[in-house]
Amino acid sequence: MGDLAEKTFFVTGGNAGIGYATVTALAGRGARVYLTSRSKAKGEAAVAAIKAATGSEEVRLLPLDLADLSSVRACAEEFLALGEPLHVLINNGGVAGRHGITADGFELQFGVNHLGHFALTQLLLPRLQENQEARIVSVSSEASFWAKGINFGALRHRTRSLIGMHEYSVSKLCNVLHMQELARRLEGSGARTYSLHPGRVASDIWRPVPWPARRIVTRGMLTTEQGAQTSLYCATSADVAGDTGKYYDNCRVTEPSKAATPDLAAELWQYSEKWTA
Repeated sequence: MGDLAEKTFFVTGGNAGIGYATVTALAGRGARVYLTSRSKAKGEAAVAAIKAATGSEEVRLLPLDLADLSSVRACAEEFLALGEPLHVLINNGGVAGRHGITADGFELQFGVNHLGHFALTQLLLPRLQENQEARIVSVSSEASFWAKGINFGALRHRTRSLIGMHEYSVSKLCNVLHMQELARRLEGSGARTYSLHPGRVASDIWRPVPWPARRIVTRGMLTTEQGAQTSLYCATSADVAGDTGKYYDNCRVTEPSKAATPDLAAELWQYSEKWTA
């Protein structure tokens, strides 16, 4: 990564799992990092632990509940009011295997994994674009390949599948589509977008999955530190400074799902804009 002094990063879900490992690595290289957490207590504990591990005093907490668009707006407003520059946004936070509906009436995993991040990205985009080499990184998953498309009507209902994996795969496809369409819209601006599969990581995201299924799902998975490597690569490496809108796996460009088409990306954008207005 090199020295990241004078760089400011914003990492959602930075209090645990891959996000925690990402923030720790960035802070260890001298970056100023804002991490978000739904729980203030867990967020404060994470900030204290990262500071102790890295010796950095440039790690700060912002409260954020991605399942509530009013919380997303409040978080963005709090950051923007600081007057800080922003060089890299890492949309890392997420849920898997949970059933429910968001405060705004969207299927829980879609609402958290995509729609909350879409709203946050839009709100922070003007600040990002003040830097000619800004990057927006979204942590997707190989699960994006499991979704054959998007039933937009189903996104306005509670999670329906037994263990929620169908809805999870749709939300992860949305992450890829979001970065593809944003890349098209930012063409010529200097800002770059990336989506990625972090590998199969045994992180806290799988905790809500019932134990028998969770044991099968997490068997042989990577550590969170290993899982953070592709996020860090996309966020900091000079090797991808000229890339945008691409999908990465194991720090390499990889073809995304065949369902990740420009037409579907444009349609998702239209719905996302309407639903977050």
